[in-house]
Amino acid sequence: MPVRSSHPVRALTLARSNVEQVCVISCSCPSNLVHRTMPNIKVFSGSSHPDLASRIVDRLGIDLGKVVTKKFSNLETCVEIGESVRGEDVYIVQSGSGEINDNLMELLIMINACKIASASRVTAVIPCFPYARQDKKDKVRTQSRAPISAKLVANMLSVAGADHIITMDLHASQIQGFFDIPVDNLYAEPAVLKWIRENIVEWRNSIIVSPDAGGAKRVTSIADRLNVEFALIHKERKKANEVASMVLVGDVKDRVAILVDDMADTCGTICHAADKLVEAGATKVYAILTHGIFSGPAISRINNACFEAVVVTNTIPQDGHMKDCSKIQCIDVSMMFAEAVRRTHNGESVSYLFSNVPY
Repeated sequence: MPVRSSHPVRALTLARSNVEQVCVISCSCPSNLVHRTMPNIKVFSGSSHPDLASRIVDRLGIDLGKVVTKKFSNLETCVEIGESVRGEDVYIVQSGSGEINDNLMELLIMINACKIASASRVTAVIPCFPYARQDKKDKVRTQSRAPISAKLVANMLSVAGADHIITMDLHASQIQGFFDIPVDNLYAEPAVLKWIRENIVEWRNSIIVSPDAGGAKRVTSIADRLNVEFALIHKERKKANEVASMVLVGDVKDRVAILVDDMADTCGTICHAADKLVEAGATKVYAILTHGIFSGPAISRINNACFEAVVVTNTIPQDGHMKDCSKIQCIDVSMMFAEAVRRTHNGESVSYLFSNVPY
């Protein structure tokens, strides 16, 4: 209890002393203790990536919210929120991986359940945004009679009741414009730079390579921060997931080539790119990807390819992939999402995370 005094001068001195003590205690508290005092916040996990959600709440120093998800016999999704969310700032962690359609529907139902239970704000934390590759009409497809499914997903999230979206490395940053609600698109770049400096001994003699022209901006940013050169590969597709031809633009001879991309699905592109780089004289080839989807023949292709390592983040669960392929390594980005949640909850800027990894 603070000491009180009836004498006005003495009371003022004691008040200042108490304030100073509180300030010293607040400043000297470890960050995890400060996080434990975060009021009015609930974090729930969908079924797509519970490990990432657990890492986020561990970093925040709070408990994961209680939620039960199940399916009826006709495969309809049922969600039961197991605690009150009235007036709370709610965050729902659900990645666009695995059974994407089921997980997306589960996310929509969870958002709506929290919204109609009087949550003050509902934020969808979607590390890997589903349908992000369907962001425009493609002239290669049947005379442009193709959907813009990323816009449809954006509409569904908004209609379900989401007030805010937190995601990472959108396939096309313009997808943010599909929403009429705030979207924080975090970047894996700071974590990638940290991994390169700590794990590639010859990184100063490296060259950053984009496997397609669309990733040029991404590789130039990384190359500038490492003060190395960059190259890109021009590819032509006849149809989805099938590369017709590749042309290397840049000199990789006697250098360590680091392929950087936002995602890899069947891995046909990066494996062809790796072969092209070795033919051009690269001494070693690394691949660094934000979203390692690895569907179909991806794992067998990586095992047979000439990579030193294929590095991915844990926006998608990677434990099974790492067991099947020793070349796959994982960067933990849970601290970036946790810090984004903390800053959003406290009304702070998240732009710090665009160029720094929170420790």
